[in-house]
Amino acid sequence: MSGKIKFFIYILLCGMCCAALKVKAQLNVQSSYALIKRIIPYSAQKFIVQPLSVAEAKDVFEVEGAKGKIILRGNNGVAVASALYYYLTEYAHCQVTWNGTNLNLPASLPIPAKKIHKSTPYQYRYYLNYCTYSYSMSWWDWKRWEKEIDWMALHGINMPLAITGQEYVWDKVYKSMGFTSQDMNDFFTGPAYFGWFYMGNVDQWDGPLPASWISSHKDLQVKILQRERELGIKPVLPAFTGHVPASFKTHFPNAKLKQTNWKNGFADTYILDSEDPLFAEIGKKFIQEQTKVYGTDHLYSADTFNENEPPSNDPKFLSELSARVYDGMKGADPKAVWVMQGWLFFSDRKFWQNEQIKALLNAVPNDHMIVLDLNTDYEPIWKRTEAFYGKPWIWNMLHNYGGNNSLFGRIEAVAVQPAQALNDPKSGRMAGIGLTMEAIEQTPVLYELMTQNTWQNKPVNLDEWLPQYLFNRYGTKSQDAQDAWQILRTTVFNGKDIRDGAESIITGRPTLDSAAVWTRTHLNYNRKDLLPAWDKMIAAIPACKQSSGFNYDLVDVTRQILANYGRPLQLKWIKAYHDKDGKAFEQYSNEYLNLITDMDRLLATRKDFMLGPWIADARSWGTNPAEKALYEKNARNLITLWGGADSPLHEYSCRQWSGLLNDFYKVRWQKFFELLKQSLETGKEPDFKLFDQSISNWEWQWVNSSKTYPVVPAGSSTMVAQQLYEKYRATMGNDLK
Repeated sequence: MSGKIKFFIYILLCGMCCAALKVKAQLNVQSSYALIKRIIPYSAQKFIVQPLSVAEAKDVFEVEGAKGKIILRGNNGVAVASALYYYLTEYAHCQVTWNGTNLNLPASLPIPAKKIHKSTPYQYRYYLNYCTYSYSMSWWDWKRWEKEIDWMALHGINMPLAITGQEYVWDKVYKSMGFTSQDMNDFFTGPAYFGWFYMGNVDQWDGPLPASWISSHKDLQVKILQRERELGIKPVLPAFTGHVPASFKTHFPNAKLKQTNWKNGFADTYILDSEDPLFAEIGKKFIQEQTKVYGTDHLYSADTFNENEPPSNDPKFLSELSARVYDGMKGADPKAVWVMQGWLFFSDRKFWQNEQIKALLNAVPNDHMIVLDLNTDYEPIWKRTEAFYGKPWIWNMLHNYGGNNSLFGRIEAVAVQPAQALNDPKSGRMAGIGLTMEAIEQTPVLYELMTQNTWQNKPVNLDEWLPQYLFNRYGTKSQDAQDAWQILRTTVFNGKDIRDGAESIITGRPTLDSAAVWTRTHLNYNRKDLLPAWDKMIAAIPACKQSSGFNYDLVDVTRQILANYGRPLQLKWIKAYHDKDGKAFEQYSNEYLNLITDMDRLLATRKDFMLGPWIADARSWGTNPAEKALYEKNARNLITLWGGADSPLHEYSCRQWSGLLNDFYKVRWQKFFELLKQSLETGKEPDFKLFDQSISNWEWQWVNSSKTYPVVPAGSSTMVAQQLYEKYRATMGNDLK
């Protein structure tokens, strides 16, 4: 009998078993088998899926061996997928991450000696942030989404933010109220800016949005939600927060509107006052239309004042406002639960004092609101709000800002603090843990570690967990690799001093003012202290070079070392310039440019660090040349200027990517060095204001240009890393302090 026939017999038998026993388990057996086939297609027939009945809302799974097969039981698809991943990591020593996967299962699968039973103490395992949809997910197609949903399930996530296709609902709602296509063109941003459009910060920028996008992403969202729900994942859909088109005042001249500005170089946006009767009407229409197209799990995200301050700090005003936002949800869905990002309590603490926070939260029934403590690993807001005054809340890791490439994290906090909070009598109704990073597809160690908390109520023992993580990742035990990671643990991942990972001066706008860039490049460790980790990673190459995960980590560590070296090199050419030493200036400025070239060559060996896929994926959504050009401009703009030529957010989302380093950052520095060289030759002071204007014009030209970049990696990661190690290591040992 073929493996395929056996596979379908297992599906049939398990379905019959479930029906016969009338087990009250929310498990789609076929969907679980389909996930197993996607993850390990050649070994799927060795696994049996069975439903597991539970009496409470929290998930449970079991793993057991029987007659050479592995039985996976769970109360839903996420629990079964978690059972699979538990088996793969604990028994087969495998791993699935964005940046390297090891699924080299042994021919004969290890059989657990006894039944494994795991239950989670967390009802909710939240995932995503509005910003993630822009910084990482702007151009995802179904194939990429399918992989991510599988990743979510394997890692126990059951509550993701799901905002793809929101523009379709807005288009339907506003056009039903008499708004025109031109009104909507003046409302919708380009796709790369949806995160801030959805939060009411930006209108229209980098549009107009093509109708083909609205239609295609409605269809994409339907697929996303169907797959998530099949696996027992309950997505969080958006609700109305008051954000309306600028033309609203034309269609409804008597409407009460608040004109607001995000203060980041963009035009005003308009918020409909919650006191206006239209607020409840539109809120109800939005959820009704959304439910008609996308269904509902009764979880709704709404953030009325994300980085926009309310017009009054009067607790009574805030309480009434909050009640009206909730009423807008409840009017369409009596079971509505408001999932609120707690970012405003962190970002605008001067306004949001305890009295104001309490007023906003207490206006909504406790069981109809969940608060996301968005940045708990850095600053736990729950500790200064009496655990959000009785609301269920979720502990989150906000690890990455803007999609920057920087080795950084609070590894000890992530390992210990979720369980500490869970077991703290003062933590109130802590109901879950989550990941609320602004961008993903980097630093996989922190995401494997954070999700490790899902199935335990005690802190993760890093001394035991980290070697196991490396074994699963690299497929072999290497003492050199373990030694390297112990150094990384106490340097880049120590989480001290700074909120998020520092950027290299290489990706900063050219300047002679070394003090001005210090806050941007300030690290939480001494540069020299990271060098021994590089030594050990290079030493681990012979044992680990076949591992995709190792190759990624080697490139990332080497990238960080080289990026750090940009700073001392900068100080050398600055000194040479001030000393009027033309020969030294030429030497050190050339070394600086060569460093950027070398980084670009290294990063070209891994798709994770390449500009080409980002632009190619953007262009792939275009149905004609004009749409392709629009999406390419969106893609280029977000990761460089962010906004217009004079954007105050320039470099916020900078990336150390092959193609971007050579064609954007290096060219800027070349132009700057030409200016300084001319000054040394003529004895005249450079006109820095004129240079800043000219470089802004050049940057804007780059944003609006088009060039095809490679989408396939080139060269050997281990070979290039070793070459750069031999070139730079000795010099760095002398230069880095």
